[in-house]
Amino acid sequence: MQLSQVLFSTRREAPADAETRGTQLLVRAGFVRKVGSGLYANLPMMQRVLNKLEGLIRSELDGLSQEVSLPVLQPEALWRESGRWETLALAEGIMFTVADRAGRAHALAPTHEEVAVDVVRGLVHSYRDLPVSVYQFGRKFRDELRPRFGLLRTREFVMKDAYSFHADEADLHSHFEAMSAAYARILTRLDLQWRAVEADSGSIGGSASREFMVLADVGEDEILFTPDGEYAANIERAVSLASEAPDSPFRSFQKHHTPDTPTVASACAVLGCEAAYMMKNVLYDAVTADGLLTPVLVSLRGDHSVNSVKLWNAVQQRLEGTLVSLEVAQTEKWATGDLTLGFIAPDVPDSVIARRDGVRGTFLRLCDSEASKLRHFATGANETDHHVTGANWGTDFALPAVVDVRQAQAGERAVHDPAQVLQSARGIEMGHVFKLGTKYSAAMNATFTDANNLDRPFQMGCYGLGVTRLAQAVAEQLADERGLNWPASIAPFDVMLTVVDTQHPAQRRVAEQLYAELRQAGLEVLLDDRPERAGAKFADAELTGIPHRVTIGRGAEQDEVEVTHRRSGERVTLPTTAVQAFLQK
Repeated sequence: MQLSQVLFSTRREAPADAETRGTQLLVRAGFVRKVGSGLYANLPMMQRVLNKLEGLIRSELDGLSQEVSLPVLQPEALWRESGRWETLALAEGIMFTVADRAGRAHALAPTHEEVAVDVVRGLVHSYRDLPVSVYQFGRKFRDELRPRFGLLRTREFVMKDAYSFHADEADLHSHFEAMSAAYARILTRLDLQWRAVEADSGSIGGSASREFMVLADVGEDEILFTPDGEYAANIERAVSLASEAPDSPFRSFQKHHTPDTPTVASACAVLGCEAAYMMKNVLYDAVTADGLLTPVLVSLRGDHSVNSVKLWNAVQQRLEGTLVSLEVAQTEKWATGDLTLGFIAPDVPDSVIARRDGVRGTFLRLCDSEASKLRHFATGANETDHHVTGANWGTDFALPAVVDVRQAQAGERAVHDPAQVLQSARGIEMGHVFKLGTKYSAAMNATFTDANNLDRPFQMGCYGLGVTRLAQAVAEQLADERGLNWPASIAPFDVMLTVVDTQHPAQRRVAEQLYAELRQAGLEVLLDDRPERAGAKFADAELTGIPHRVTIGRGAEQDEVEVTHRRSGERVTLPTTAVQAFLQK
């Protein structure tokens, strides 16, 4: 392809609203153009990268799954069958919805579990037809509250998603691991540094899930891992061994006047104890899809913090209805004047909850598992400017439901081996694989007949891999100070021919000769035939990140050119007759 004929324009300066290096370079190099908040146009160079990326992914899924194409526009009825219409469309508001001319509501799909179930339940009826695995490349739509980081968090994006259906859990597990292995090969072929980590299943649900993280400083997720490689988890899911609380300085239950001490630090300073022996009690508002607000009281050690995802899961398990929000309490919505904020005890009475419509009149009380181990601890006294010390569960306070809601931290010991200390890194989530079990098949009455002629719901898995997101992750991790740096497997072209002086007869002759020979040999060649300054052409070649550049300059009169390897910067002068073999090797 001749660059003069390509929709291509580079920028010397980074756009002001590009938040990451990868975003800046993709815009500067003429690969993408922003057209709105969270909306990008993929220009010809980027489309070639995405096409190659899809081809690489297809090569790894061949034999594992069958390619299909599922509709982006999906009927509301399917989402109501699964129970997710209320959550994603109405409560979280993350799903775009539209109405047709007859007033029927539809979703612009953020994901395709419901449609996949509907298709398979209509075609597969016997265990003899299982397993079934299908995948697609398609556009997804999510109404992100704050689109950011270029292609990493957008409102419209390209994704590879797959769905599998099985007769039993063992077969589901086998396919889950096979898909995970395919993802591992894909990321390795892209020359990326990555980790597979335990993850929370979120709104997708299921019994287990695994994320594939590309390591990058701009990653939105924090992962904790051990040096021995035996453990890695998204911080939302991570567990650890908490540091041991020191011996309590308190031996008997006493009440103390502690003026102006509403925080853990101020109370500990007055009482003479470490934060590990202060029981703090944190209030949250839990709201379900029916609009009911439930006050939640969480007790945990003063030196620990709440993991919001773990707390969400613990609360959802204990409430009727679908949880749609869980935020730090706005007590003016439900509390009476008897609530002494900053001095609450684990037994703050339900009577502090005002009797109002839409508010549950009792606390949902939870205690973190580490906090449940404390003895002779300090905590609030349910009275302003007062604390108690020497308190114990079972004698002074009833022990609430014990759950793990503590945030694990780097520097803590690993559960599988206390000699291993957790380390931290930032990651960009590229893929997520789930064991869904029967969550969707049971809800949507998708069954098959087993060997005993009994109807059973499918065991199901789903497997997502962000395509546009993966392209930017490569840009984030592999780019350097000169520009993009594509791996050969997905580079838009194999080689760029840079003609220093397009008016020089010998240079034109060599360029045309090499362009024809290399293309005939099966290489993808971009010929920079623009009447630009040589310095601008060299800068653009570095910026676009094409793996090899052949510079056709003064040496053309002797039929010699210079070949530069983009990543290493190595240069070699070759006769034109040797270029093809050199590049192919």
